Amino acid sequence: MLISTSALETRLSDSSVVIFDCRHDLGDPAAGRAMFDAGHIPGAQFAGVDTVLAGALTGSNGRHPLPSAEAFVAFLEQAGVTADTLVVGYDQVGGQYAARLWWMLRWIGHPQAAVLDGGWNRWTAEGRATSTDDRAATPGRVAAAVDDALWVDADMVAGGGGLVVDARAPERYRGEVEPIDPVAGHIPGAVNRFFKTNLRDDLTFRDPAELRAEWLALLDGREPSEVIHQCGSGISACANLLAMEVAGLTGSRLYVGSWSEWVADPLRPVGTIKG
Repeated sequence: MLISTSALETRLSDSSVVIFDCRHDLGDPAAGRAMFDAGHIPGAQFAGVDTVLAGALTGSNGRHPLPSAEAFVAFLEQAGVTADTLVVGYDQVGGQYAARLWWMLRWIGHPQAAVLDGGWNRWTAEGRATSTDDRAATPGRVAAAVDDALWVDADMVAGGGGLVVDARAPERYRGEVEPIDPVAGHIPGAVNRFFKTNLRDDLTFRDPAELRAEWLALLDGREPSEVIHQCGSGISACANLLAMEVAGLTGSRLYVGSWSEWVADPLRPVGTIKG
């Protein structure tokens, strides 16, 4: 699920590895492509968060709804992914965008997926090679086996389908600020674990044993399959889901629509915490 910078560097010329640059800025949708064009890991291709890792907006399905499985598979095939390909994603913020790619690959039944531990920041800090060239890919073939049991909808969350874990920053969870969505607060009953809690200062993932102990404390006797991850739009929630998997706690699910979908319906309740 995680690959080190040194391990990836040894496989840059390996045709069985396809690398995707998932860098993004929620405040500037054009920034990801601009960062990619300015320099990326050699051989990487760009996977836009708004265009590849999300589908069409309806006004009620959140800021980053899932695309159709067919559209995502078509993108992967055009990029040269086959059934035997190891797909590696990276970003510049500790894995929240790359983890969405990782999770979507699991969703369509492609288990050979990894996130670059430490991402672009660690790669460049170590002085590893970068490029501005676009990779010319030979189209591949992906045999998708979509598993919609990996995610839940708003009705399941509202019906008490599990322990909801909110990956947003604590001040957003508490309802003190909301820089993106129109309503501040959290889903009633949700607990908070900021996704960056899983990371060291250099944006690599912390020791699996440490993560496991902290997640088990948060679960408080619940099984991992009882956990539903959410954030603002189903992106950084994937980083928490990945952290649980790294810690050996498998089977949690993603609320794709997350807070942005939840508050699109004014009848849904909102929780806040007054400090």
